Amino acid sequence: MCNPPFYESEDELISSADAKSRPPFSACTGAAVEMITPGGEVAFIESLIKQSLILKTQVLWYTSMFGKLSSVSITVQKLLDNGVNNWAVTEFVQGKGTRRWAVGWSFSDWRPRSDVSRGIASLPKHLLPFPSHYDFEIPGRHTGSLEHAISKIGAEFSPLRYFHYTWYTKQSCIGYAREDVWSRKARRKFAREQHDGEAISHDEKALDVLTAALGFRIDLSLQADHSVDVVIRWIKGSDQVLFESFCGMLKRKLTEEVEA
Repeated sequence: MCNPPFYESEDELISSADAKSRPPFSACTGAAVEMITPGGEVAFIESLIKQSLILKTQVLWYTSMFGKLSSVSITVQKLLDNGVNNWAVTEFVQGKGTRRWAVGWSFSDWRPRSDVSRGIASLPKHLLPFPSHYDFEIPGRHTGSLEHAISKIGAEFSPLRYFHYTWYTKQSCIGYAREDVWSRKARRKFAREQHDGEAISHDEKALDVLTAALGFRIDLSLQADHSVDVVIRWIKGSDQVLFESFCGMLKRKLTEEVEA
């Protein structure tokens, strides 16, 4: 993680120190070249952003610490202005009250968890990344609710082409889709192709994870009242609408029988 010079001048450094309500607990050992740079930390990281726009996926994640919260908002806005749609923000509490903040961004479409990427509650909502998780509850009506949910997921997923999923534990699965294959529009298109005699090829069942438009993880947990908590995590993709569509479909399919 980059730890840039925070200040743009010696006057700003002194002013920052004077504004603190308590004296520092230890002596400052940083040299001027480590603490001061023209334009301060914002200009320093703007240079890093420009380099990242050239290197792109040669580096999986670009990360930097910040000494001022206001710099985080400015930096995230610069990322958005440059078309970056995968970023994360967080806050560190160091020692007794000392706070630092961090921004990370990536040109890949592997998504971090929400608790990692949305770690600054005071940041304006439009500067926080889209939540990478969606949760809902299947009301419990009888024993066997968990097994029924697992069976229902299998029944919905198995017919889908360009789609692959695997249960890696009894209650958790990971899957990928090349595109939208679950909407009514996609299902109608598939039905027409079947009616016209177009067989499903091996390629339609195979899927390259690296080119998948959506990657997801589903975790199920049985509650004491026999309800089932469902958490869907967005692990890959750049289209939040596609993720929302997938979550909406799965919630509808898993709860429609219970609510009927």
